[in-house]
Amino acid sequence: MSVSLEMDGDVAVITMNDGKANAVNPTLLDALEAAMDKAEAEAKAIVLAGKPGLFSAGFDLKLMQGASPDEVKTLVMRGGAFAARLYGNKLPVVAACTGHAIAMGVFLLLGCDTRIGAAGEFAIGANETINNMVLPQFGIELPKARLNPQYLTEAVIQAKMYDPVAATTVGYLDQVVAPEKVVETATGVAAQLAQLPGQAYAGNKKLLRAETLAAIEASLAG
Repeated sequence: MSVSLEMDGDVAVITMNDGKANAVNPTLLDALEAAMDKAEAEAKAIVLAGKPGLFSAGFDLKLMQGASPDEVKTLVMRGGAFAARLYGNKLPVVAACTGHAIAMGVFLLLGCDTRIGAAGEFAIGANETINNMVLPQFGIELPKARLNPQYLTEAVIQAKMYDPVAATTVGYLDQVVAPEKVVETATGVAAQLAQLPGQAYAGNKKLLRAETLAAIEASLAG
């Protein structure tokens, strides 16, 4: 199974582990969407975690290389819609970034409210320019909203990759802890956020993020 869900009190812990790179493909997205449906119905906060050493390496490039342009576009738009679902979710969403977060993986990270990262020799960033790719609109809007503006050029246009400590300065992560503590810490943060009044949390998130979400949703509709 590529995605599992476990309840820890009021917190739904969704773990991505396909045994490989946690590549974002239709199978992973199907499982993530189903897990989010269940989490939104049963939990007061959500943790999105990867497997030890890896959060997600991004879109399934091998699959995309053999797909038609329409199939590639559909996959990219689905990935963007899921990142927007995280970013606009009424519940607190905390990332347990268990290792590398690259390309689409980092946009999932940026969709989460609070990002806890594992210390270590991990790469975090958007490498699309290196791979001769132009980012979709959600890949611009989320960094604009979440990253330190001082680093936008090097992070997005110049495709610089960061270790977890540097990633906190840039804005990809909020806190770095020992690898064995990352899921536990993220779950603890989520449990604290779950105690906040849910209606106010959701309302203030919606107001603060309305412009970014509108731009993403318009690009997905087009």
